[in-house]
Amino acid sequence: MTDDKTQPQDAAVAEELKGVPEDLLEEGGDAAAALRDQLEAAKQEVLYARAETQNVRRRLEKDIADARTYAATGFARDILSVADNLARALDAVPAELREDDKIKGLVAGIEATAREIDKVFGMHGISRIAAKGLPLDPNQHQAMLEVPSSEAEPGTVVQELQAGYMIKDRLLRPAMVAVAKKPD
Repeated sequence: MTDDKTQPQDAAVAEELKGVPEDLLEEGGDAAAALRDQLEAAKQEVLYARAETQNVRRRLEKDIADARTYAATGFARDILSVADNLARALDAVPAELREDDKIKGLVAGIEATAREIDKVFGMHGISRIAAKGLPLDPNQHQAMLEVPSSEAEPGTVVQELQAGYMIKDRLLRPAMVAVAKKPD
């Protein structure tokens, strides 16, 4: 059965190969195998090149997204000092002067400006880092000093010297804190 099926095909192949020199026909098997190997290697190289192109495209898209997300980092870092100065200005006004009619408008203006800065920070993904009462997190807090305390566990933040901020999921500025230690 198999011979019957291959015979017409063999006859067609034989008809096709009429006039081809015998030495080429004998080498054809080796040459065809070599060509198949080269074709397979070329297919593999194309596959690797496509994968590399796709990886480069993904990396580029991620870099572009990061650039958009974190483009304002330098500006945000600079504006933090303005927010700090507003907070210091509010803290500098004594409680008894806040009720004075001469100062009341000034305090209300500074508070409104501070609220507006906080609102703009929120719109751009800038958030304040929680610090006081939490354990020291070296990824978000910078310990500036240790304070002897019998009320707080050692390693707990007891005072925030300067607020820390995050932009999205990245640290913009660490919170500068005082950390509790065992009393002497």
